[in-house]
Amino acid sequence: MNAISRILSLLFLVFLFSNCNSFAQKKDDYSTKIDSLIKIAKPKFNGVVLISKNGKTLYNKAQGFANFKTQKPLTIDSQFEIMSNSKQVAAVLILLEVEKGNIDLQAPIKKYLPELTQTWADSVTVHQLLNHSHGIVDLQKPLLFKPGTDFKYGNLSFNLLGKIVAVASKKSYDEVANALFKKLNMKNTFCYAKDKAKNLVSGHFVQNDVYKIKEDSQITPESFGADGIVSTVNDLAIWNNNLHKGKILKPETYQLMLKYNILSQHNLFGKEKEGYGYGIRIIEKEPVKYIGHTGLGDGFSSVNLYFPESDVSLIVLENQMPDNPDLFYATGFKIKTILFKSDLLNRK
Repeated sequence: MNAISRILSLLFLVFLFSNCNSFAQKKDDYSTKIDSLIKIAKPKFNGVVLISKNGKTLYNKAQGFANFKTQKPLTIDSQFEIMSNSKQVAAVLILLEVEKGNIDLQAPIKKYLPELTQTWADSVTVHQLLNHSHGIVDLQKPLLFKPGTDFKYGNLSFNLLGKIVAVASKKSYDEVANALFKKLNMKNTFCYAKDKAKNLVSGHFVQNDVYKIKEDSQITPESFGADGIVSTVNDLAIWNNNLHKGKILKPETYQLMLKYNILSQHNLFGKEKEGYGYGIRIIEKEPVKYIGHTGLGDGFSSVNLYFPESDVSLIVLENQMPDNPDLFYATGFKIKTILFKSDLLNRK
């Protein structure tokens, strides 16, 4: 090989290497932007982020403290109360009993909860509890609207669903839920219990940048179906990979979760009303179609989103709640926007 040939070969290798680097940088651009975001986020970001694709983790980051008094740092495996993201678990447990023939979604809830003496117990169905179209605002009050005609979000309906799971399965709710987590190898996920909560991070309420620890949990055995699950970003990625890949429910049962006849609006999911299924929102009017849910309470915040067309999960868990409701899920919303503008959601 003469000198000119060697020079040309060297130039070609330099060109090839530089283009590979450019491609890698472009491909990884979303992670750089997320890194920058969580360092300067306002309100300050205190939590854990995970992004996975095709069941493999592409990005994870823990920032901040598990407890602001002790300043113990958060880790990727830190356990959080996921609050209303627990509702998706309850919906799945109901549907597993539907598959066994133990629950009829269109049956009135009086069939499973005969202790209910309210007249509406004969008209509200299991289906309506699952999609918050039941109209129940208080067990001792009349319905807010005719069942099936409107949407009113709340925990009470999923408290009742937790009881129905127990009746149908002839086991306690936590026994059924924890057995499913064990089957899925979600080793750090369980129904809240004080004796299991040694690795649970502290929830914080934030006012004027002052972090106040929430000492006692709002979770009770009666509320397990609504807000009772403790988990990690890695375990929720396992949950998504199983639930949305047909490894928990039969395909036709899974579709029942996503079929909707009721709409609601939530700021994380845009300004338009979107579909609400069974413990999950179906988002079709944003730049990319996706499904997911949020959770808030006890000084915790959770976001769990799944993008079916690209098989991507975005999970954000925080152990803080700002005093301004307009700032709830602020970092999760911004990360979602970064993903919308990335190539990640456009590649299978």
